[in-house]
Parts: sequence; C-alpha cells; structure tokens
Amino acid sequence: MRLIAFDEIDSTNSEAKRLAAKGDFGPLWVTAKTQTRGVGRRGREWVSQPGNLFATGLYPVDGDLAKAARLSFVAALAVYDCVDHCMENGQTKIKWPNDILVNGQKLAGILLESGTDMGQAWVAVGIGINLINAPDYEHRPVSALAYFAPDQSQDYSQVLDRLIGRFEHWSIVYDKDGFAPIRDAWIGCAPGMGGPVTARLVNETIVGTAIGLDVDGALEIKTKSGELVKIHAGDVFFSREKI
Repeated sequence: MRLIAFDEIDSTNSEAKRLAAKGDFGPLWVTAKTQTRGVGRRGREWVSQPGNLFATGLYPVDGDLAKAARLSFVAALAVYDCVDHCMENGQTKIKWPNDILVNGQKLAGILLESGTDMGQAWVAVGIGINLINAPDYEHRPVSALAYFAPDQSQDYSQVLDRLIGRFEHWSIVYDKDGFAPIRDAWIGCAPGMGGPVTARLVNETIVGTAIGLDVDGALEIKTKSGELVKIHAGDVFFSREKI
C-alpha cells in the first residue's frame, strides 16, 4: 500500500482531495504527525495534538457513491479492531455511526468525503485516533489509548499498520459479500441497540428506541407513537449519555 507521510499538514483529508483533483485516486494513505486544520463531522474542529494518529485512505470507487458512503462502517470496524487489540474486557464500543469509545469516552473518529474528478469517483476515509493525548472538550468525554494501554500506544507505525491492514480486511469482505456482514459485525460492537435513544437533528429531536441499522446504514428509531424513523445524520445519544 502506498503511503504519503507528512510532519505537518492542514489535514490529511484535504491532501487526499488535492491528490484526487490532480488525478491520483489511490489506493493510498496520507498520514501526518500533526494537522493545523483538522476537521471532524459536520464541520467541527478535530483537535490535532502531536503524538496522535491522523490518516486518510484515498480509494477510487466504481461510481456508486452510496456504496462508498457505507465505507464509514468498514472504517469503524477497522478502527475498532485496531483499538480493541490493545484492550481487555470488552471496553471498546462503536457509537453510531463511527465514533470509537473506550469506557464511554471517545478515543477515535472518522470522516468520509467523496467526489468525482476527471470522470473518476473517489472516497477519502479520514481517521483520527488519540494515541497519547486527549483534547479537552467541554461537552464530550474524550480519552486516549495511552490511558489504557501505554506500552502499545507509543508505537505509531505499528498502530498505523494494523489500522490499514484491518481496513483492507473489512474492505475485502464488503466487496465480496456486500454490506450485510459489515452491518452484522458493526451491530455486534455497538451498545444501545434495543434501548432508549435521542437523536438531535437540525430542526427536530427524535426520542425513541434504537432498533438497528437499515440496509444503507441509517439508524432506525421507533418512537413512542410507533413510527419508524431512519436517521441518516445527526447527533445521537443513548440512554446513559449526557444530551
């Protein structure tokens, strides 16, 4: 796998998009020791402290951007495997759609961006893992791998190699067998299914019970009135989380 490494960059996703605009669609991974303009979901800042892992996989896609969007769940499983490898006693969980939590604290996040340049569709899979530093967020508990597995968190190259390897593994499963096994594996790593959930959307708040994932990866919520609502984007809070 081709790897492009930087000491410092605005963001690995931005570099992947620049490569695509020039006609380089990968497959490749862009990494950086630090980012000056890291971005998370919904345009939020991803605080990029030195010592943590910042990487973006750039892949060509066959034009089916809906299929490419479901790579979010492929990436979540890859990061889950990478982090859980260092943990004990089932501490690692996935929160819909792709936050990685350890003991309820966010340790990693994923941002997918896609587009088409020169007639070729592509997807950039941005991944940030807090290896040794956890940024201070007022409204969200955050942690770092070093707090749980200090020996393994120091080996940046080993964590990166494991991450890319697990992403390749789940990508092969997805390409061969479709989304169903990805969905099943994801549900097995996600707490809260079958329990209370609140989804805060742009113009409304949905309260109900988390039923599961539909075939496109949307979170299915059954409201108190019996209505089945599918959440494609939004902030989701399960029963024990602070809203």
